[in-house]
Amino acid sequence: MDIVTRMQHSLPVLSQAEQKIARFILNDIAYAAQAPIHELAEKSGVSHASITRLSRALKCKNVREMKMLLAQSLAVGQRFLNEQPVEKKASPAVYQAIHELLEINAGLISDKNIDDACNAILAAKQTLVFGVGGGSTIMAQECHHRMFRLSINTHAYSDPLLMRMTAATVDEQDVVLCLSLSGYSPDVEAAVEIAKEYGATVIGICPVGTLANLCDIYLPIEGREDEYIFMPSVSRYVMLAAIDILVSELAVRNQDNSREKLRRIKHHLDQHRKGPDRLPLGD
Repeated sequence: MDIVTRMQHSLPVLSQAEQKIARFILNDIAYAAQAPIHELAEKSGVSHASITRLSRALKCKNVREMKMLLAQSLAVGQRFLNEQPVEKKASPAVYQAIHELLEINAGLISDKNIDDACNAILAAKQTLVFGVGGGSTIMAQECHHRMFRLSINTHAYSDPLLMRMTAATVDEQDVVLCLSLSGYSPDVEAAVEIAKEYGATVIGICPVGTLANLCDIYLPIEGREDEYIFMPSVSRYVMLAAIDILVSELAVRNQDNSREKLRRIKHHLDQHRKGPDRLPLGD
């Protein structure tokens, strides 16, 4: 449990003096993390001993460790600790944030890298798609849903152990497509390293980071985390756009097969839905 949550949960069982210093710290974590103990005691109106007792009540070795953990909590982001009411963003602002980030990413992926990625996937025996977490898991599934209809043998995995297991079965005829919205994904990186041992070609869609360094073919994206913490990351749209660029090119390259498969899918969907002709394909 992080130090801030630990302190909040401990308030009811702390002594009066410990509660006083705990509330003082929670009101200004940035100050408490760097202030000398004598200054902290003076500002909060308690004794040095009370601060020491508080650190022990929070299961810290000493005040120094408590302050170090407070500093670490700040590194996560002060905006998550601010309890001031936040005004909700209007719908146009949400659209604007998505539009701005897509503009930043326009042109980041070169035609050559798309060509290389398409050549590798179309020549592969199979393409394994790896992505974990709330965003990349869905994007990995999206890749599978887009590619199977183009006669591309693809499978998506998000479970860390299954990624390792399937990575251990690949060879030089296989492709691993790895996805990450952050560029730092230890589970995906571990599976990619295994796949590279056995000769698979690794394609990455991610920002610059440790995962990008492992890729044979790199399709860069640039994410951005908004200060407005209550809106899901708009980086999801950037990755989806990169996937659409890749899959659209694959469809054109493989159009003799993909056109017929898409026609069959549309035929059976229309029979099932019995709606207008221009309904989305696959919804």
